Amino acid sequence: MNDDDADSRDRWGLAAWRRDLTVAAAFLTRLPLRLAETDGMPALARAAHCFPLVGFAVGLLGGIVYALALGLSLPALLAAALAAAATVVATGALHEDGLADTADGFGAGGDRERKLAIMRDSRIGTYGVIALVLALTMRIAAIAAFADGEEGIAALIACQAMSRAFMAAAMHYEPLARGDGLAASAGRPTQSTMAWALGLGALITVLLAGLDGIAALAAGAAVAWIVAAVARRQIGGITGDVLGAVQQATEIAMLLALVALD
Repeated sequence: MNDDDADSRDRWGLAAWRRDLTVAAAFLTRLPLRLAETDGMPALARAAHCFPLVGFAVGLLGGIVYALALGLSLPALLAAALAAAATVVATGALHEDGLADTADGFGAGGDRERKLAIMRDSRIGTYGVIALVLALTMRIAAIAAFADGEEGIAALIACQAMSRAFMAAAMHYEPLARGDGLAASAGRPTQSTMAWALGLGALITVLLAGLDGIAALAAGAAVAWIVAAVARRQIGGITGDVLGAVQQATEIAMLLALVALD
């Protein structure tokens, strides 16, 4: 039996799903979850099939905040800002930080080593600030643009879920830009693990967004490919920061597609 067969068989066990969901949530959110000694960073690739479920939970939190804000008669734009803030708090701005570092590294110019050094620097530069402002503005405006609040909530949840499935795909397919760091420590998900992630994300998207979700999936996939291609050209592959950029870019692309079809 090869590794993929064993991996697929293990995925049917409830205990395995619970373990992997805990690992995924521990690394992708700020939840104070206790992990077993064997469930450190190298276990993240194994748990990648649960990334969309974590995204679903983050989106659900944002959706609840959005619904409460609308229920208090707050304007849709302000309610959307509160919803976005809730998702940022839940994840500790993990993916936003990756987007900012990626924008700083790619925008600064220079050779590959200089770009990687800039991405590792904890300080944020001009390109990073601009990327964060634009990303948050587009996410908030897109959520608020839905004519119906329930549609905005459904879109928020679907895009949070599927954008994290695209992260699993990037981890599986793309080369590593360096031998250390988050992406290198996490490892590479197997084919079946990635398939589970993409399947769960797509299912959530179609159930929540209907046929419009198919167009959103296509938009997200195209943008994920573009971000990965740019990363290969700029630094030779992906890093943890690039994975954060993949999540942010695909979430925005899917939201914009759903708004356009609303």
